Amino acid sequence: MARTRCDRTPAWAQLQLAYDNSGKAFDLRQAFAQDAGRFEAFSQSAPYVFADLSKNRIDAATDKLLFDLARQSGLQEHRDAMFAGEKINHTEGREVWHVLLRTPPESSQDGSHRSVELAKVHETLNAMLAFAESVRSDSGITDVVNIGIGGSDLGPQMAVIALDAFATTGKRLHFVSNVDGHELAATLKTVKADSTLFLIASKTFTTIETMTNARSAKAWFEAQGGTDTARHFAALTTNVAAANAFGITTTFGFWDWVGGRYSLWSAIGLPLAIAIGAQGFREFLAGAHAMDEHFRTAPLEQNLPVRLGLLDLWYRNFHGFTSRSIAPYHSALRRLPAYLQQLEMESNGKRVDAEGAALPFGTSPVLWGEPGTNGQHAYFQMLHQGTDVVPLEFVAVKKPRHALASHHTLLLANVLAQAQALMVGKVDAGGHKHFPGNRPSTFLLLDDLTPASLGALIALQEHRVFVSGSLWGINSFDQWGVELGKVLAKDVEARLGSGDTTGLDGSTAGLLARLRA
Repeated sequence: MARTRCDRTPAWAQLQLAYDNSGKAFDLRQAFAQDAGRFEAFSQSAPYVFADLSKNRIDAATDKLLFDLARQSGLQEHRDAMFAGEKINHTEGREVWHVLLRTPPESSQDGSHRSVELAKVHETLNAMLAFAESVRSDSGITDVVNIGIGGSDLGPQMAVIALDAFATTGKRLHFVSNVDGHELAATLKTVKADSTLFLIASKTFTTIETMTNARSAKAWFEAQGGTDTARHFAALTTNVAAANAFGITTTFGFWDWVGGRYSLWSAIGLPLAIAIGAQGFREFLAGAHAMDEHFRTAPLEQNLPVRLGLLDLWYRNFHGFTSRSIAPYHSALRRLPAYLQQLEMESNGKRVDAEGAALPFGTSPVLWGEPGTNGQHAYFQMLHQGTDVVPLEFVAVKKPRHALASHHTLLLANVLAQAQALMVGKVDAGGHKHFPGNRPSTFLLLDDLTPASLGALIALQEHRVFVSGSLWGINSFDQWGVELGKVLAKDVEARLGSGDTTGLDGSTAGLLARLRA
């Protein structure tokens, strides 16, 4: 597999010329006025998702150069290497195989590494879903508390909230991630020891925040008279010995080739399986697999993850847009922005390429957002009239899952109007009511928010991040930047007890002394 960093391709220089000659001054209003077929040319369907890209600052010539860039960078070969299970996470010597977690079982085994791993995936999946069904049918369990952090919290929490309309058991699901004891204490106030199941989600069973919360939850459980730890605690981990030492006998593992932010499809998805059932979870996996196949097989020009990833590069590296906002116009998707923050910024927030060389261009944009229409009354002022241009990604759902008259029509009217207003703007000679317009946006539309469509939407975002990271020549699948602060925290924790400030910088020493006073 040969990869060429994007800025070392002939297409990169051609894109710079295109930006200087026309891209910098590109006006969306003129583009629509001059091309009656623009919407059709820059929109497409992918599994469960319709995407309108026509309100973005691209034209056919730019599109062609971006696809040239993808080919010259070796994007297709890199993608195929990921699907084949090559160790493209080279800094950790691991495969990147989260797509295997949603691959259907094969009717026969050929003894290959892929075949063996896929069989293990389905063995674990079947066991995990059987356990989920047993919890769903257990009337003695009324509450499930998931204790994890990062991908072990953001993914299952986002998905459980998003698919609440499909939760049928009456179980209450809670998520605790922060080591701040206020979060766990608030949750424990709402549950009873004899009717609560705790899920401890930590691959190594050593994550400091997770294990601190787990030990406190166990101490609370015992203080409330709980004695059957094996019944009320389960672990999502590969460290079975540590879980057993904790008193846990029910464990579900996953593999080194599953990164935390890609682990929702594994046993980490157990809270979702409890919420929506085994069949719902299989539909969730199937929706993601459909998007995987689209990404793997569709020509670049009709490949939605590729088109989105190329657009991200065009905006970040040529237009100089440093952030992107995500606005899901569906209350159930309210945790989607937080989930996508980790997916994009932990994956592509890198300053060196795969060879360790410093990059001469920007990588991950800052990703942020809130659900509409709340965001309209918070930060849309800046999007419409601020000094920075921030590309906005709308997510809308055609079909509501409630019967309240007029609400959904008003919601859809708002999302359409906001996209229109960002583009067309409004002229005001006085200035204060002037909207410059020409602000780009992407519109992702689902017919319905279901397990399958949510799975497809998440897989779409995963592959889009892969595309931009591949073009930038970075490793999107390690996260060394998470480690340094955690290492230093162990030293500082001891110093908070002892008061020793030897060797500390003046600021840290001063703050530590003030906290101890």
